[in-house]
Amino acid sequence: MPKVYVKTYGCQMNERDSEQVAKMFSEGGYTVTADENEADAVLINTCSVRDQAEQKALGKMGTMMHRGRDRKHVVYGFMGCMAQSRGEELFKSVPNLDVVVGTQKYHKVFEYVDGILQRRLEARMDDPTYSLRGTTVCDTAEEEGSQNTIRDHVPKAREASSFVSIMQGCNMRCSFCIVPDTRGKERGRPIADIVGEVRHLAAHGVKEITLLGQIVNLYGRTEFPKIDGKSPFVQLLEAVHEVEGIERIRFTSPHPIGYRDDLVAAFTYLPKLCSHIHFPMQSGSDTILKVMRRPYKNEKFVEICEKMKAARPGIAITTDIIVGFPGETEEDFQATIDTVERLKFDNAFVFRYSKRRNTPAAEMDGQLDESVKEERNQRLLAVVDRLAIASNATLIGTRQQVLCEGPSKNNAARLTGRTTQNKIVIFDGDPDRLTGQMLDIQIEHSTGFTLFGTACLEG
Repeated sequence: MPKVYVKTYGCQMNERDSEQVAKMFSEGGYTVTADENEADAVLINTCSVRDQAEQKALGKMGTMMHRGRDRKHVVYGFMGCMAQSRGEELFKSVPNLDVVVGTQKYHKVFEYVDGILQRRLEARMDDPTYSLRGTTVCDTAEEEGSQNTIRDHVPKAREASSFVSIMQGCNMRCSFCIVPDTRGKERGRPIADIVGEVRHLAAHGVKEITLLGQIVNLYGRTEFPKIDGKSPFVQLLEAVHEVEGIERIRFTSPHPIGYRDDLVAAFTYLPKLCSHIHFPMQSGSDTILKVMRRPYKNEKFVEICEKMKAARPGIAITTDIIVGFPGETEEDFQATIDTVERLKFDNAFVFRYSKRRNTPAAEMDGQLDESVKEERNQRLLAVVDRLAIASNATLIGTRQQVLCEGPSKNNAARLTGRTTQNKIVIFDGDPDRLTGQMLDIQIEHSTGFTLFGTACLEG
């Protein structure tokens, strides 16, 4: 059986897309391998949100090609956002690349890769001196209905949680973001199809699902009607909530522009919704939000957060923040710090602004020096870390319900899981018995960002 290796960079949506690709190769008779050196097909699913992610993908591909230089039949391909953005030019910058497949063509990857690999293997059998390079495929075209092709999962033993893609694309045009160009316009899947996928996962033991979308709370706004004043997204949450076996529902990432009162209210009557939202703020300065083309003001963002805290006491809110955006003054940056202090986020992903080609922000005046970006990055991180440590400290001595995900990545001798607030907890136990189970954990101490405790097991 031929083997395929898939490496993923970027967001949870990329992880979900890669799983769909892996499933198609498995159904096509391939073994999915974790060893790139034994693979007959090597695929990298790419991200374009930051330049660093693109450079990592290019560097990784170059390294793998060099190591595999004696295995000339191997098919190499890029998928995803960088593939969509760069297209044919990747063949020039990466010699011997075979396949470039965009974000609306994941369901075509197997067909393209397997076709090239089979032709090469047949040619090599007929003539050992045959050159095994030269056949390439580039497909970055739009395809209607592509959002409905991300629906299959690779079965995993005692799987605790799973991602479910509910839509593709984004209609927003934030000045720093390349996603609308790489992912296309918003396209939602029918609620019935999504619920069917969730039921299938629940039947295989999954207890927690995370609904994925570029702007997840805007799901279906251009395709499906409101019912009883409820948006399509809230309708979807209600439908998923009814699935027997599902005990937790998460979603990521919402946008303030579509975070209406019906979604806030859902947290008062849908107990399976986890007490955590990841809610990108990007900046605390109205001036910077405007040039970012984020259509809300800081006070509106704060208002939504306060409504969420009232609707679900104890909810954890995490966020994304960009520092060093073009034109950001010290006063603008201080406004961000002030908002972080005011809202006391449980954590935040802080990014130094990175130019992305073909975005308005890349051409703006007032580009800041890297030294300024780094200095502000470190100052904000210090605030974020202090607040996160304080938040975790309040949980010491409490009992938390944790969904066991299996052995810890950092210490396989111990188990890991997450609270409803998305806090990581480390504890001891039998992985065969406890993986995939909801457990009560007595929290005993914290390193600041990770909680440690003891499982309260009966018997």
